[in-house]
Amino acid sequence: MKLLARADAVREIPHGVEVETDHGARLTIVLAGPDLAHVSLVRSAGWRLDRTWTIAPDGLEPPDEGRARDALDGFAPPNTQVSQADGVVTLSGGDIAVAIRANPLHLAFHRDGESAPFASDRPSGAYMLSRRTNAFVHHMARRASERHYGLGDKAGAVDRTGRRFRLEAVDPCGYDAETSDPLYKVAPILICDDRETGIAYGILYDNLAAADLDLGATIDNYHAPFRSYRAEDGDLDYWIVLGRSVLDVARKIDKLVGGQALPPKWALGFGLTSMSIADAPDADARIREIIADFARHDLPCDTFHFGSGYTLHGGKRHTFRWNETKFPDPAGTLAALHEAGLRTITNIKPCLLDDHPDYEPAAQAGILVKDGDGADAPPAVSLFWDGPGGHLDFTNPDGVAWWRGRMRERLLAIGVDTVWNDNNEYEIWDEDARCAGFGKPFDLALARPLQPLLMTRASFREQQEIAPGKRPYAITRAGGPGIGRYGQSWTGDNTTAWKTLRWNIAQGLSMGLSAMGNTGHDVGGFLGPEPTPELLVRFTEMCSLWPRMVMNSWKSSGITTLPWMFPDVIPQMREAMRLRYRLMPYLYSAMWRAARDGTPAVKPLFTLFPDDPLVATRDDLFLLGDDLLVAPVLVEGETRRSVPLPAGTAWIGFHDGARFEGGREVEIEAPLGRLPVLVREGAMIPLSRQLTRIDPARETWRGLRVHPGADGASETVLYEDDGETADWRGDGSCLIRVAMRVEGERLSLEASREGAWRPAYDALEIEIAGGRTFREIMLNGTPATAGAPLRLGFGG
Repeated sequence: MKLLARADAVREIPHGVEVETDHGARLTIVLAGPDLAHVSLVRSAGWRLDRTWTIAPDGLEPPDEGRARDALDGFAPPNTQVSQADGVVTLSGGDIAVAIRANPLHLAFHRDGESAPFASDRPSGAYMLSRRTNAFVHHMARRASERHYGLGDKAGAVDRTGRRFRLEAVDPCGYDAETSDPLYKVAPILICDDRETGIAYGILYDNLAAADLDLGATIDNYHAPFRSYRAEDGDLDYWIVLGRSVLDVARKIDKLVGGQALPPKWALGFGLTSMSIADAPDADARIREIIADFARHDLPCDTFHFGSGYTLHGGKRHTFRWNETKFPDPAGTLAALHEAGLRTITNIKPCLLDDHPDYEPAAQAGILVKDGDGADAPPAVSLFWDGPGGHLDFTNPDGVAWWRGRMRERLLAIGVDTVWNDNNEYEIWDEDARCAGFGKPFDLALARPLQPLLMTRASFREQQEIAPGKRPYAITRAGGPGIGRYGQSWTGDNTTAWKTLRWNIAQGLSMGLSAMGNTGHDVGGFLGPEPTPELLVRFTEMCSLWPRMVMNSWKSSGITTLPWMFPDVIPQMREAMRLRYRLMPYLYSAMWRAARDGTPAVKPLFTLFPDDPLVATRDDLFLLGDDLLVAPVLVEGETRRSVPLPAGTAWIGFHDGARFEGGREVEIEAPLGRLPVLVREGAMIPLSRQLTRIDPARETWRGLRVHPGADGASETVLYEDDGETADWRGDGSCLIRVAMRVEGERLSLEASREGAWRPAYDALEIEIAGGRTFREIMLNGTPATAGAPLRLGFGG
């Protein structure tokens, strides 16, 4: 590779500067917002891919054909100034100043008014381009005090410092949740946190080509400590995001890539699927038996997901084709599920096998990814499930229209509620594979993760068109930054093991910090041995308080993982599953907040307690919202859990009301079936009694458990709606605000309602937790009646 050393012919442009450098390359720096710097390096031949589908500021949807990389729509650039002194050109505006030096080319990013940079390029050479290939590398300086978070769907510890990662998508069925790399999704998103300086910032590399990110694994005597991003292809196009904390940066990156879709409330209920159910020759009968079993065992469930076995024909899976022998009346099967109150979701895959009846017509129509250029180029055939096939090209408008038509006619029209976009990593390794590119073809290798993003967008939009007043529910296993604006993902085909239980937590936490917070894990583990009764219960406990909770499995023994598979622990399974439904109002409000401002519903403890060394490196437990600390049991045979409690507040046991001072590690009783959960003192937690199925229209009771602490005030916001309105930001919503004040032996609670929608309940039933008693309790300014239930109204 060639080092770019020069920085000459610096020209001022709107909101930034252009720098001419070696080999005809041009570096552009633009301040797109007071806390956003956009840097791009364009070769003399121009962009490799001049559009992006990743950047969607504040939810501004990219055009179908992509957004121009230099577009500033949706941003609010500050007034900028360009100055020069001592051979250094400085671009400043808002909260950021960028100093540009030469010999070699070097950028340093400063907070306004500060001389020391918060981020900078490697002084001994930062930018390198290959003249033989399209590869490039970007080196940045790395301070010993910096910690690194993000990268989305990655195994191992949440702190990525000292490791090297492959940014590429594969289908690693049965992966090791501690060590495997790469996995399903690609997220070139890094959050850097320097605890010595108190500065946090993010880097988003807007490039979806295969790359390696080295966060200190490489030590080189000729250079000071550094990190590097090395891509095989594409464009060096990156964003620097300045923030006040890790959580602040995560929110800003979420906003930069379009935010999070609010799922319909029913999508947060427990779901069941298994390959072995739909693969079975008597699949229809098995599904109807499962419906009855949920009722028989008094266990909650809201969704049934059809594994791809419903499309089996001659041992091969044909997307969109129902096996009519196993499902002689698919509409009838779907109707039976709906009658039981379950929503239905079908697995679909983007590859048409070469014996699929639609394969040849699709190939002739040119809607599959091609092997080369030109209208007559054949499909790029790759190995898929059960044989070779061609992948649909979602950068071809005709292909998208074909796909949506099949989805509507063969699935949605007969009663399927939504689809599960699966096996969409696009493992086409043919170097000549080409995408239509919406009229401007490009190599598939430039943006393989774009295909699953656009596939999920097609699923999202088809539902929008059919039911414009309702929120779509889209699911995808693969994709890149931006998939959150269309729907949900999960940690993929995990393994049934205690190790997985522990490391799936860290994996999900990293996704939450990388704009992929609507996530969860296959309950009980997908691949591997059958779970033991204890492991199944502990897995269920851990998964019960993540946004996605679906039990999914494939076992070589043919055994299906089911909530009632071990009769001796059904009561414990019921307790663990019902905890989710009891806390559903709280979880739903956390998801609303994630959609509103980008705060991940599930997050590491250090995001809210950044200065507490007790929790600084802990990724074996998590926060749900701001007030629930969740500490799953992760070791076989244990019935107690050691829990580090952040300082500065006390914590109340959710199950028993026991009070613990923060700033120490405590032992919590954790009998099988009881997930250790602690509530931050001062919090108010909404509760439900709807423990079998989610149905806002019939939810006539809402509890509010308050946890009064020392004298002072606190507030909570409870979000409610009909569970699926598209107008969740407007008249379709309801916000119930509750303010609590403690003054000695006096407790005051005030509630108010905002929004036009009215829930089926008209008051909150108050429960006081934590052992506090009060001489006087005021409810909306009126003294509570002694001995009567505490009911807090919230206005008309």
